[in-house]
Amino acid sequence: MKSDPKVDFCFHVLGKTIPVDHGFALHGAISDVLPHFHEDQAVGLKPIRGRYIGNGMLDISPYSDLILRLPVGRISQYIQLAGKRLEILGQNLAIGTPKTRALIPAVALYSHLVTTRNGDNQKRFEKEIAKQMANLNVRGQFSVRERKTFRVHGKQVVGYALLVSELNAEEAIKLQENGLGGRRKMGCGFFEPYEE
Repeated sequence: MKSDPKVDFCFHVLGKTIPVDHGFALHGAISDVLPHFHEDQAVGLKPIRGRYIGNGMLDISPYSDLILRLPVGRISQYIQLAGKRLEILGQNLAIGTPKTRALIPAVALYSHLVTTRNGDNQKRFEKEIAKQMANLNVRGQFSVRERKTFRVHGKQVVGYALLVSELNAEEAIKLQENGLGGRRKMGCGFFEPYEE
């Protein structure tokens, strides 16, 4: 049985500021409202984007988007986020009405942050990414960009920005649907078409 295609389910977010490092807190806040999110392995989360204003904070006004990447058949389980308020590390966000957006094939895809087990060792990280791409039957070339850290349960976790290029249309959709690495519900391994 073929699984549902995935889409981006995009909610407008109203608020003023949010910490740059908000993936773990956002995961917790969504799980408080929708407990099934915590266990749902088919859903990925994109970090909320904004304009950096210093002191580790992003300006997200007038609005930014909270984006869940999920199978079409799960939309009804997540539409209940609309109209809710989330508290993220002391900042309040109002979640607006959602819209769906199809995934678009691209020759190159970029993820802001990818993490793997033992990812603080770049050689091990590269070996694990090559293995995961082979398991997905994605043959593109990857290049590791800057090293980054984020907090999970008060501990620093290491990851890397990652560019995957030389993809055909089928591989590009497959990579966006599946992602790479772990912590996908905390904003990691979320791939989008790369723009220079």
